[in-house]
Amino acid sequence: MAVTEALRIVDEDETGINNAFRDDVLRGLSEAQKAVPARWFYDERGSELFEQITQVEEYYPTRAETEILKKRGEEFRTAIGKGRAVVEFGSGSSVKTPLLLSAIDPAAYVPIDISGDFLCAAADQLSAKFPHLPVHPVEADFTRPVTMPTAIASMARLGFFPGSTIGNMVPRTAVDMLRDMRATLEDGSPEDTPPMLLIGMDRIKDAAILEAAYDDAAGVTAAFNLNLVTRINRELDGTIPENALKHRAIWNDEVARVEMHLEATRDIAFTVCERRFTMAKGETIHTENSHKYSRRSATALLLASGWSPITCWTDSDKRFMVMLAEASALRSAP
Repeated sequence: MAVTEALRIVDEDETGINNAFRDDVLRGLSEAQKAVPARWFYDERGSELFEQITQVEEYYPTRAETEILKKRGEEFRTAIGKGRAVVEFGSGSSVKTPLLLSAIDPAAYVPIDISGDFLCAAADQLSAKFPHLPVHPVEADFTRPVTMPTAIASMARLGFFPGSTIGNMVPRTAVDMLRDMRATLEDGSPEDTPPMLLIGMDRIKDAAILEAAYDDAAGVTAAFNLNLVTRINRELDGTIPENALKHRAIWNDEVARVEMHLEATRDIAFTVCERRFTMAKGETIHTENSHKYSRRSATALLLASGWSPITCWTDSDKRFMVMLAEASALRSAP
């Protein structure tokens, strides 16, 4: 079955600049601790680099999550059931998504991604592997409520959010996004079948393992981090000197997260959208968080977001977990 034309929900100005990207960058570079939200890593090149990261020796999350998806297929099928529309928040990889689709026999597949080119390529790959599965790609920012294709209006939904991307958000933002995901999945869905969510979360572990996973010896993660600067320079008329910035990955134990930064190796001045910025040597742009969870903290996060955990699976080394949850009935009191 052919892939339908991508539904495009992107806010652009008359010159084609993504307004949300521009606003986030200008706001973030103006703050005392400069920062850019991690979702803007994923232009086409950034998405390609992240796929490379998943293959490096130090980066265990993809291998661990893939192990769970390979070994627990029958359990997924029993817990989730057949015939749901799988709505994936972020274009599926060539490895993990087919494992889930094969296990649960879905009625349709809806990948949502902010990178249109990568989205279409991923949708085409999935359609080739599952020629009888309707595929309805949506180009949009999945951190906000997204209008679902009318083709899945009568279908029960399963949200799929693999890869521990939830860890990129601070708790407040993570709760907001999980609530928005619930709203997206409930958009036009059958009232008698609550949406479900299958989500990957990385677990807390030794700091050395965590820092190595985000600063691989081959430098792929460093290239991924610096590609954000390349994108800013290309799309927002930036003049940031890439050769004056270096990649850093730091474990912050107090808040249980790995932080990625771009650190200035000398004093620099640059413009973005004709606005001038400066950075002193040693100053950083905070580009990503990767929060790590215990089973208890993951459960608390889901409950705060309107999701009731059903079950949890871990890999053989207990480094990673995949949790299944169902949209909670709204309550007026504890």
